[in-house]
Amino acid sequence: MDGVLAYVLISLGAVDEQEILQKLKEMEEVREAHVLFGEWDLIAKVEVGSSEELGEFMIEKIRKLPHVRLTSTLIAAK
Repeated sequence: MDGVLAYVLISLGAVDEQEILQKLKEMEEVREAHVLFGEWDLIAKVEVGSSEELGEFMIEKIRKLPHVRLTSTLIAAK
């Protein structure tokens, strides 16, 4: 992998997680997405070309999803 691999944790407001999960899975940058139990509602494995692209992806796609309250992005070291 030459680009950036990141895991995005997502906390939602009162909404059906399956609706947002489906939207995540339709995004070309998302390799996997799953519903979680616990503090976070969803996790998405994301692959993009650069850290700049990751920032754009977060702002333009993830943060614009309905009901997203909070996100945390973990960038893979290797």
